[in-house]
Amino acid sequence: MAEGVRYAISDLLTKGHFVNTILDGKSLITGETIAAGLGRTLDDRSEAFETARAELALILHTTQQQISQQKAPAEIIQPLMARLEAMRLRLHADVWRALAPIIQNHPVLDYFLEDPLTRWSFEKPRGYSGDAQLLDYIYCDPHVAESIESASETGKALYGYTQNVPSCVAARERRDLLTRYVDEIAAKRGAQTEVLAIAAGHLREAKRSVALREGRLKRWVALDQDPQSVGLIARDFAGTAVETIDGSVRTLLARSHKLGTFDFIYASGLYDYLQDKVAVKLTKTCLRMLKPGGTFLFANYAEGNPDAGYRETFMNWVLLLRSEADMWNIINASVDRNDVEARVYFGENHNVLYAAVEMRG
Repeated sequence: MAEGVRYAISDLLTKGHFVNTILDGKSLITGETIAAGLGRTLDDRSEAFETARAELALILHTTQQQISQQKAPAEIIQPLMARLEAMRLRLHADVWRALAPIIQNHPVLDYFLEDPLTRWSFEKPRGYSGDAQLLDYIYCDPHVAESIESASETGKALYGYTQNVPSCVAARERRDLLTRYVDEIAAKRGAQTEVLAIAAGHLREAKRSVALREGRLKRWVALDQDPQSVGLIARDFAGTAVETIDGSVRTLLARSHKLGTFDFIYASGLYDYLQDKVAVKLTKTCLRMLKPGGTFLFANYAEGNPDAGYRETFMNWVLLLRSEADMWNIINASVDRNDVEARVYFGENHNVLYAAVEMRG
């Protein structure tokens, strides 16, 4: 764990599901902190656990039989995802958490790790969940084409399915929505438009921006805590209005950067990992950096995401899912509603929620 300010994130509730995690501005959500949260005892729920474990054993056995019968990968993974999600929604959070290590130590896991997307998420080569390379797999970006091409035929077939589950479709919609926001704001506010991306990843949305391509932005600041991501952005967008900063939630809240003000600030994949208290602090910080009439947008995966059961187990990727009320709670705790125009809305496939807060001019 890095030295300096630490924000303990606890009681991340997704339908009552708890993950004990630490945000230190460097590691964000790590496999170790997720594992620590999953390791809590069941206390008086052992009977419920035994019943659930028996049900899970049947599901995994059936899946293993299907693999042995060489059924098509899509015919194997689709019912598995559905059954896992049904269990996740039905079981008490403690019981569901205790099942994850069983799945992750079962021989059937190796089959699904042939999928490049599942494998990258599970193994976390960069040390934390939801990194920019994982998003490249979700985006079907050319940067991961060689990795996908080198996968087994089973892996390619599994990837053909996982890349199109609702959460992945929603992530691609989110990328394109960000591009539209930037281009529309640049068209409205002119060539002096300034944009800040927090936890920018590889900034893939910028590749599709007409405003950036036509030189109609003053600057597009990309802030990220991962040096590999920062380096890739600097390389890919050299000579453009894009500027890179090695920074984090911690450095933003500590006001370590002299960033100035912006017409548009967004955090598209960060709030999925932030406890409400930290989310409110970050929202307040971002709103202070807006110009009059500027907009802050944050996104969060929504409750009811149908592939969460598979993601939390086979992909070892736990997110904080929020409701519309949760998003409004963050807004209302962050700003006087008389000073802003705010709205919360779903993306096209209803798996991501967006909160847009515009400062009155």
